[in-house]
Amino acid sequence: MSEILRWLFGLIRYFLRSLDWPLLLALLSLMGIGLAVLYSAGGDAQGTHLMLAQGARFAVGLVAMWALSRVSVIRLRAWSPGVFALTFIPLIIVLFVGTGKHGHLWIDLKLFYLQPSELLKISLPMMMAWYLNRQPLPPRIRTVLVAALIIGVPTCLILLQPDFGTAMLVATSGVFALLLAGLPWWWVGLGLSAVAAAAPVAWFWFLRQYQKDRILTFLNPENDPLGTGWNIIQSKIAIGGGGLTGKGWGQGSQSHLDFLPEHTTDFIFAVLSEEFGWIGVAVVLALYLFVVWRCLWIAMDARDTYSRLLAGSLGLAFFVYVIVNGGMISGLLPVVGVPMPLLSYGGTSAVSLLAGLGLVMAVRAHRPVHGY
Repeated sequence: MSEILRWLFGLIRYFLRSLDWPLLLALLSLMGIGLAVLYSAGGDAQGTHLMLAQGARFAVGLVAMWALSRVSVIRLRAWSPGVFALTFIPLIIVLFVGTGKHGHLWIDLKLFYLQPSELLKISLPMMMAWYLNRQPLPPRIRTVLVAALIIGVPTCLILLQPDFGTAMLVATSGVFALLLAGLPWWWVGLGLSAVAAAAPVAWFWFLRQYQKDRILTFLNPENDPLGTGWNIIQSKIAIGGGGLTGKGWGQGSQSHLDFLPEHTTDFIFAVLSEEFGWIGVAVVLALYLFVVWRCLWIAMDARDTYSRLLAGSLGLAFFVYVIVNGGMISGLLPVVGVPMPLLSYGGTSAVSLLAGLGLVMAVRAHRPVHGY
């Protein structure tokens, strides 16, 4: 009997040894909190359905994370160009056959909706790490220009859907890889200056009316309190209403009385704030910061350039997701449709996020010797 138990424990250890347990425990905590808040936000009628559906997606994401954590860094590096190329196929297909309530943002696969742009959150950091790993560092002008092309082409395809929020996040992950590779900060200043100079052109020629409305609402939500400003105003009320300890689980008035739109997706963090207060928000933010810190620690501990750039850019991109959604629901940033990681209801986003963190775990579990 003892031999059988020893064999079983050995088998379990073999299959789970590639997982980074501190990172996994933080992610499981966030998923548990997310399911609890999602159940409350959905109410008695939909709460159970939403929780079970999201739980199933988390399960798929955890399987993907485990599978990717077992892949060696050498293989990941070799597969990076192919993975990057393959993600372009659905990104182009969605422009022609995007259907359903999500318009041109999603592909209806009958069993679920696929958001192709989410795949770039994994493949672009892989491609950037692969390319920069082959170049002299810090990056030279030619390297930066090629990297800008690698980042710019998929970003433009995502903007055509249109999905400004995801395009921004995908581009940011690529820029982080450049910064971690040693890109001088004056390049960042130059890029920001170019964006500022192009802003008037984008306003008149490229931005759609709903995107302009979001920016105007961000600047003055009270200008249309019953229209475009409704979401932000109700979100602020929910956040302020939570106080220090919150109103209690399932007692949030803004979500249960249907004052807060999108309370299970983009604005679910406002539900958390109202029901669990400042203390609940502080706990969740601490877990988010731990995830980011762990990713950066794994990146610093890596033995080769590809691993450092991959883990670091994925960790910093995760940080941007949290900052953008938090700023969005509190009125500090325009509403761009970015979900809160592992809290907002959504399948493709949760699976891609967990899969990306599986790559970070692979960096930790399979460190090449002497960078090979």
